[in-house]
Amino acid sequence: MVLPKIQSIENLKDSEIAIKILDLKKELLNLKLKQATRQNLKSHLFKHKKHQLAQLLTLETQRKNIN
Repeated sequence: MVLPKIQSIENLKDSEIAIKILDLKKELLNLKLKQATRQNLKSHLFKHKKHQLAQLLTLETQRKNIN
């Protein structure tokens, strides 16, 4: 599975970015809980979710610095 490019999220509004950031943080927490309870999980999802979160946080910071 290929990591998503930042160009795919650049056209989102600020409110949509904030919602996606919260969703990704919740998903990461759920993945950590699954890992802690030794449930079935796909470990590569950690990398993908963290990558997406970093992209969104970077985009959010860039927009705040411009305004």
